[in-house]
Amino acid sequence: MNPILMAILLVTVIGLIGAVILVIASIVMFVPVDERVEKITEALPGANCGACGCAGCADYAKTIVEDGNAVNKCIPGGANTAQVIAGIMGVEAGASTPMKAVVSCSGTCDKTSKRYEFEGIQSCQAVKGLYGGDGMCQFGCLGYGDCTKACAFDAIHIENGIAKVDREKCTGCGACAAVCPNSVIAIVPEHKRKPVVLCENKDKGAQTRKACTAGCIGCMKCAKACPKDAITVENNLAHIDQEKCVGCQLCVKECPVGVIHVPANL
Repeated sequence: MNPILMAILLVTVIGLIGAVILVIASIVMFVPVDERVEKITEALPGANCGACGCAGCADYAKTIVEDGNAVNKCIPGGANTAQVIAGIMGVEAGASTPMKAVVSCSGTCDKTSKRYEFEGIQSCQAVKGLYGGDGMCQFGCLGYGDCTKACAFDAIHIENGIAKVDREKCTGCGACAAVCPNSVIAIVPEHKRKPVVLCENKDKGAQTRKACTAGCIGCMKCAKACPKDAITVENNLAHIDQEKCVGCQLCVKECPVGVIHVPANL
């Protein structure tokens, strides 16, 4: 027989044998999948952000069907996605509080400055490794955009030296907070009245003022003004307990450096 024909015949036979083996393996090893898992996966936004506590959207869908996980844990999807999933599962969606990212820094270019010029890789993580960062304030936003690269929704950008959140686009997935080396980004419940302290500087007041004119100086005026004892000052930095806060905003009016704001109004 012609060697070429023999080779073609041999390859064809091997291919057929392989195909038969694959078909048999697919039948023997077939694992039935609940169709609800596929429907829920399709209903999820596909961000795979991990905010729900699962490895990704498909994993979350699986835990809902197989383990009874709550249907309202998808922060990017919000209440609408929770309602769709609840319909698939035949349960009540429950309350779903919108979450948004907040950048706890007010150190724009006109309020602080650089200690040195960094010419390395344009990354917050990279500049953080060099003497703690190039800014006068070593607690603030580094401004090199690691958060913007991590955001799948184009909801955070560097403006005037610091990260700024587009609240309309933000889904509260937490990807930006996870990559921030200075931990100045937090994910908090969206509220029209409750304020937050937009600073992370823990130095004493005089030192903070030298680094940034918009930094918290730990003066205690906000804590004294709060009628619900929702504000404490530790390590020279004010902190607002969102559970106790009633949104009266007296602290906003009392802050002498204007570092307390309602994120929804920014």
